[in-house]
Amino acid sequence: MTTKNLTIGILFFLLMGVAACTPKTTEKATPTPDPTPAPVTEEESMSNCPKWTDLPAAKADEVETNYVIYRDFLKAGDYTEAYKLWQKVYAIAPAADGKRQTIFNDGIYFYENLIRGEEDSLRRDEYIDLIFQIYDELDRCYPQGGYVIGRKAFDLYYKYPQKADKERIFSLFRQSVDMDGMKTQYFVLNPFTALLVDQYFDGKVALEDAQKYEQLILAVLKKGLSGCKGTDCDKWNIINEYAPARLEAFETVKGFYDCAYYEEKYYDAFIQNPTDCDAILTAYSRFKWGDCTETSKKFQEIIAAGNANCVEEKSLEAAYRALREARYKEAIDLFQKAADEESNTAKKAQITLLISKVYYAHLKNFPTARKYALIAAGIQPNWGEPYLLIGRLYASSGPLCGPGRGWDSQVVTWVAIDKWNYAKKVDPSVAKEANNLINRYSVYMPSREDIFQKLHQENDPYFVGCWIQESTTIRAAPQ
Repeated sequence: MTTKNLTIGILFFLLMGVAACTPKTTEKATPTPDPTPAPVTEEESMSNCPKWTDLPAAKADEVETNYVIYRDFLKAGDYTEAYKLWQKVYAIAPAADGKRQTIFNDGIYFYENLIRGEEDSLRRDEYIDLIFQIYDELDRCYPQGGYVIGRKAFDLYYKYPQKADKERIFSLFRQSVDMDGMKTQYFVLNPFTALLVDQYFDGKVALEDAQKYEQLILAVLKKGLSGCKGTDCDKWNIINEYAPARLEAFETVKGFYDCAYYEEKYYDAFIQNPTDCDAILTAYSRFKWGDCTETSKKFQEIIAAGNANCVEEKSLEAAYRALREARYKEAIDLFQKAADEESNTAKKAQITLLISKVYYAHLKNFPTARKYALIAAGIQPNWGEPYLLIGRLYASSGPLCGPGRGWDSQVVTWVAIDKWNYAKKVDPSVAKEANNLINRYSVYMPSREDIFQKLHQENDPYFVGCWIQESTTIRAAPQ
C-alpha cells in the first residue's frame, strides 16, 4: 500500500465509533416492553399443582366463585377486597383449573402494588421475597422454559436492583436465554443486551460467548420483527431501536466481527457519498479493522476514492498510521505532539479536534472528548466545528443516559441543540449543518404532555445529569 494510502483511514477512526461508543454511566434505564403472562397452550399437560378441579364439588364451586369475585374486585380497582379473596384462592388452588397461571400473576401484581404504597423498607423486602416465592411456585406449577427465570431477572434489573448485583442478574438472564434459544422471551432481549455489553467490557464474559449471544439476540429480533402482527410489533420495534445500536459497541473489539459484517454495513454508505471524506474514511477504516482484503473490488474503490479526495499532509502520517492500526494512546500522543509543533492556529485547532474524536470514538471517554473539543474551540475562537461535535456527542447519549426513548433519553436533545445553536452563532459557516441537526433532533424532544406529566413547564431551567452535567431550558417537540 502506498504512503498516500496509509493516510486514508484516519477520520474514520474518529467517526467509526460514534454509534458504538458506550461510556460507563450509572443509569440503568434500558428500554424494554414489559413482560406479559405466557399462555398455557392446550398441548401442555394439566398442572400437577393444587387446583379447584381436584376439590369436592361444593368446595370447588366456592373457590371458583371466590376467584371470579376477586377478579371482579380487581378490575374495579378495589385491591383490598380483591387481595383478601385472592389469598384464600391461592392457599387452596393456586393453579386455578390447571390451565391458567392467572392466580400467580395476580399475586405478583398485588405485592407490587403493596410495595408502591409501603414506606417501611423491611416490609417492602418481605413483599419482594413473596413475589419471588410466587415465581418459584409458578415455575413449578407451569414450567415454561426460561420464561419465569427471565421474569425474575427482569424484575431484579428494573424494579429491585438492590436485591442482586449485575453479575447475578446477568447470570439469570443468561440461563433464560440458554433455555429458550430462538424462543427467547422478547422482554429479555434489551436488558440482556445491555448487561452482555457491560459484562464483556468488564472482563466477565469471554469473546466467543459475547459473539454467540450477539448473533442469537439479532436472530431472535429478526424472527420477531418478521413474524409480528398489529400492535404486537410495537414491542419488537422498541427492541429494534435499542439492541442493535447497543451491540455496535462490539465494533470497537478487534476480531469480533468479520469482513463481511463491515462490507455489508459500510460499503453502501460509501457508495451513496463516494467523494465525501467522512464516508470514505469510515468505510476504509472499517474494512481495514475487519481485515478485509485490500485487493478486493470494493476495497479498491474505497482506496481510490480516498487517494483522490482525502490525502492528509505527510507531517501527520505517523499519527494517522498509529490511529489506523488501533494504537489509540500512541495516536493521541502523536497528534498532541503535532499540535504542539504547529504554528498555524487553524491547523493546531483541527489537530486538537482530532484528539477529541479519538477519545469519542475509540476510548469511549465522552468527558475527555468534550474537554479536547473545548480546547480546540479555545485555540480557534469563532469556530463552530467543536460545538457541532459536542452536540453530536450529547445527542448520541440517549441510549446511554436513558432508555433510548422517553424522558431520560429525550432531555439530552436540549443540551445538544444548545450546542448546535451556539455553533452557528459563533460560526455562520456551519449554520446549514447546525440547522439540519437541529431540525433532525427537535422532533425527539419531550412532548408538551410529557413535560406536564413530569410537573415541569416549558422554558423552565433543567439540569441534565448523566455524564453531561449541564443546565438547559425545557422545550417541547414541535407539533
